[in-house]
Amino acid sequence: MSEIQLYSAVLCRFAHRTRLALIEKGLPFKLVEIDLHNKPENFRDISPYGKVPVLKHGKNRIWESAIINEYLDETFPERPLMPKTPIQRSQARIWINFADTRLFTATGKVLYSRNQQSLAEGLQKLTKHLQFIEVGLQTLAAEPYWLGSEVSLVDLTYYPWFEQWTVLSHYRGFQFPNGLDRLKH
Repeated sequence: MSEIQLYSAVLCRFAHRTRLALIEKGLPFKLVEIDLHNKPENFRDISPYGKVPVLKHGKNRIWESAIINEYLDETFPERPLMPKTPIQRSQARIWINFADTRLFTATGKVLYSRNQQSLAEGLQKLTKHLQFIEVGLQTLAAEPYWLGSEVSLVDLTYYPWFEQWTVLSHYRGFQFPNGLDRLKH
């Protein structure tokens, strides 16, 4: 197996979920931390988008965490992190896409709001997204993980968001909405 390098940043939740995927799969990797406020001059050669994560595996270079994680799961099929059936994989991709396009976007709006109106709108949208997730989780079997009894890429996608929960709470006063019992677990 050729060496895996992961270009990452400590506080980047997208890079965090790729680190989690590598760890869950038991894959050795070299971590290259990037200071996103002081990027190396050649960083655009490494990351065409100028952001992390970027995975180098042999001669291959992949960016965008959801794509990297699926690449890892397909390339190293031991300890699969995606479900077996096409419909289950589709559902996993839907939840990952929801995190990327809805939950994380709303969270960013809350964190970077410059006025009270924008903050209030962001908090309302964030609450609606969490309620949507709760309803979705209630339709699933009562298992310890999102898609069942095993950790999946969906769990690894959402975990960094929950790990950073205290930032929303401390800096923006966002309290976890009532009635989201499944999501809290």
